[in-house]
Amino acid sequence: MLNLSKGRYRARIAATEADLEAARRLRTLAFRGPAATDLDRDDFDVACTHVMVEDTRDGDLVCCFRLMHLGSGAEIGRSYSAQFYELSALADFDGPMVEMGRFCIHPDRRDPDILRVAWGAMTAYVDREGVEMLFGCSSFHGTEARDYADAFALLRDRHIAPKRWLPRVKAPAVFRFASRLRRKPDLKRAQAKMPPLLRTYLLMGGWVSDHAVIDRDLGTLHVFTGLEIRAVPPARARLLRAVAG
Repeated sequence: MLNLSKGRYRARIAATEADLEAARRLRTLAFRGPAATDLDRDDFDVACTHVMVEDTRDGDLVCCFRLMHLGSGAEIGRSYSAQFYELSALADFDGPMVEMGRFCIHPDRRDPDILRVAWGAMTAYVDREGVEMLFGCSSFHGTEARDYADAFALLRDRHIAPKRWLPRVKAPAVFRFASRLRRKPDLKRAQAKMPPLLRTYLLMGGWVSDHAVIDRDLGTLHVFTGLEIRAVPPARARLLRAVAG
């Protein structure tokens, strides 16, 4: 059972229906806004392990995400991401995989230690389960691609998936940034617009699809993101395991 405490934050597995409802409330706030009346939920919830990061001072939930464990790429069709991306190339991946989804941090919280503890919890899970690939959908708020032109140009230039794993288009509404963007990225603006979760994936050697899905249900643009665990730079792996330990 995962139970990780660092500084003022604690990460743990959701253990009760009340825990899961708290995670859904945070997801609703983060993805759908304070005016949303229906909790964010879907059929994938029951197939996932849900991780909660709480502030130990007041018990407030500040971050949550869910994990779906797959024995190998042969099970990739079960994943949430497979609704939006054609992932047959990953069916040949022969090691254990985990999909991280619905990752969100409370919009009023800005402490970078929250993300650090969340990744520490993920690292502990990956090590314990022998996971060889981490993947999921990394979201940009809003559905206007032009708002993130520099970020997408940087992804095009430096972070497109290896051809052997490259997801193909499946969703009806996509932005094909790898083939249609012509601008040179402004690195400062690109980094400022990159979502923190995606930025961390990339620092560890992660890669993305060559297109973004326009998800009007959640009001986001998202890219498929993959990370082969063996590709994580040793120095970065040591830092993560120091938090996980």
